[in-house]
Amino acid sequence: MQKLIPTLGLRSSIFLVISLILGSGVFKKVAMMSATLQSPLLVLLCWIIAGIISLAGALCTAEMVGMFPNSGGEYYYFQKVYNRFFAFIYGWANFVVLKTAAIAALAYIFAQSFNSIFPLPVCSFSVGGLLIENVSVKLLASLLIIVLSYINYRGIKHAEKLSRIMTIVMLFAAVVIIIAGLTSSAGSVNNLVTPGAHAGAGLNGWTLIKAITLASLGAFWGYEGWNCIGLIGEEIKDPKRNLPLSLGIGTLVIMAVYVLLNLVYLYIMPVDELIKISEHPNQIAAVEVMKIVWGKWGELFVALLILVTTCNATNSTILTSARIFYAMAREGHFYKPAETIHPVYQTPSVALLLQAVWSVLLVWSGTFDQLTDMLIFSAFIFYGATALAVMLMRKREPLQPRTYKVIGYPFTPFLFCAFCVLLIGVTLQSQPREALAGLGLIAMGIPFYLYWTRKK
Repeated sequence: MQKLIPTLGLRSSIFLVISLILGSGVFKKVAMMSATLQSPLLVLLCWIIAGIISLAGALCTAEMVGMFPNSGGEYYYFQKVYNRFFAFIYGWANFVVLKTAAIAALAYIFAQSFNSIFPLPVCSFSVGGLLIENVSVKLLASLLIIVLSYINYRGIKHAEKLSRIMTIVMLFAAVVIIIAGLTSSAGSVNNLVTPGAHAGAGLNGWTLIKAITLASLGAFWGYEGWNCIGLIGEEIKDPKRNLPLSLGIGTLVIMAVYVLLNLVYLYIMPVDELIKISEHPNQIAAVEVMKIVWGKWGELFVALLILVTTCNATNSTILTSARIFYAMAREGHFYKPAETIHPVYQTPSVALLLQAVWSVLLVWSGTFDQLTDMLIFSAFIFYGATALAVMLMRKREPLQPRTYKVIGYPFTPFLFCAFCVLLIGVTLQSQPREALAGLGLIAMGIPFYLYWTRKK
């Protein structure tokens, strides 16, 4: 069996975790969350809760990848804990909606941001009576996916170096925004404590819990990606030590950055103004906030930062996610050529190609919000399965060597599982179309599993 070569150390792994998480959500989603919650304090609370829950999920993942470092991450250890069928469904879900939808959504936001700085030609066309709009934006998003897939095809070191440079730029720019925003005379502490004009309208008890859970979909899109470092376990040096460390440190850094950035938005702009932004899909909250702080230069600064962050997150997701499909093919549960390792570049070349093709198709299939809502709902099914796996393995194999044990066991994995069940239930009730579409795409994998299993 072919193996990928370990090339990344701890520092590179930490930067990769940060680059996988830090994307467009932190710049865009605060407006939608403000419209749902009508309260700046609740919005901040939502980002803190989402950060703590994501950290809990990352710590659970850290224990599992520390025990089973291998290409494919969850796909590999789900086989050990559950069975091959469940592992396949996880891998299939990543191919049809989870990772590929993340790539498509990130690339689309990159193209939208580019369009806001350098306007692209406005054009549309009709196919079989279906109107295809924003053609120029979708073409640019598709081109980004193709170019970054080619860079990853040429080798993990090239892709990781590009990611590390962009991550350093992003963190520096985020610190600049935080300092400039919190020291700006345009802000007011009153904005942080003044609710929206329609605050309290029906938000209490279960309705409030439901609203916070739905708003969390936006926050979790911002945190999405913390589990991806486990997908390249074969390519990390001393993985049993470096995988858990990079997951914990990277997630904590992102949590601090996200909470402080949202504090800036809510300090500068009243929540009612953020709610108005949510009514205009082409406006981005962070851009409007920095326009108040620095005028046109602030608008340009954030627009350029979003270009870098979405490009970086797209690159990092492409880098890690293709390893799932490579691992599936290696086990005989995916298109067989996807197990190919390029003889010169030592990358899963065919898996990268298949991932690029499907991601481009998703760019043309739906809107950003539809993709991300479908993504978060589906992802938490498997995030919960990882936390449950931690508890199952503690009972089944208590003597199994563990380089890292999740802090606060058994409360941390139990509470994370409970939140996953809550989020899945609320999404099924409140957004049944997106939820059922995600489940339908996942269920489409069953006949493929039967075919590949029979063939094997």
